[in-house]
Amino acid sequence: MKKIFNIDILYHKRNIKNYVAKIFLFSSFFIVHSSLSAIAQPLQKGKASFYAKKFTGRKTANGEIFHHDSMTCAHRHYDFGTLLKVTNPRNGKSVVVRVNDRGPFVKGRIIDLSWKAADELGIIKKGVETVRVEPLFLTFIPYKYVEEIDIPEFDFKQSRPRPFSMKPEWQELKELNDKE
Repeated sequence: MKKIFNIDILYHKRNIKNYVAKIFLFSSFFIVHSSLSAIAQPLQKGKASFYAKKFTGRKTANGEIFHHDSMTCAHRHYDFGTLLKVTNPRNGKSVVVRVNDRGPFVKGRIIDLSWKAADELGIIKKGVETVRVEPLFLTFIPYKYVEEIDIPEFDFKQSRPRPFSMKPEWQELKELNDKE
C-alpha cells in the first residue's frame, strides 16, 4: 500500500509542476503579447478607409460617442488613446488621429479614419487610399513659454462710497436727482 501511496504523491507532484508550468507560460505569453500590442509595428503601410457620416452618434469600442468631425480612427492593435500619424504618400498630407475604436474588419485594410481625418488627407473622393501609419510617442504637451504676461489693470473702485442699502444704486441716484 505504501508503494501506491508514493506513486500517488509523485503523480500529484507532476500534476502540480505541470500546472505551475502552464500558468507561467500563459502569463509570460500574456505579458509579451500585451507589450507587443502596445508597441505594435513602428511603421505600417496599407489601405485606409473612412467612416461614413451616418455613423455619427454611435458608440465606439471604447465607449465614446463617434462624431464624423473628430480626429479619431479605428485600429486593430494599438491601445485606445494612442496617437497615430497617418500620411498620404500621394499628396504628402498627414494628420494625427487618436485610436478610439477597433477595426477595420475588411481584409487588406489597416485603419479606418473619421470623415474629417479622411477629408484632410484627401481620400474622400477615392474612398480607399494607401497610407503610412506610425505611432507618436509624445511624453510632453508642447506649449509656448512666455516670460512676462501683460495683464490689463482694472479699476474696481466705486464712484462714491455707499452705505449699506437695500435699494439698487440706480434708485438711489434717481432719488438724489429728484431732490435737487
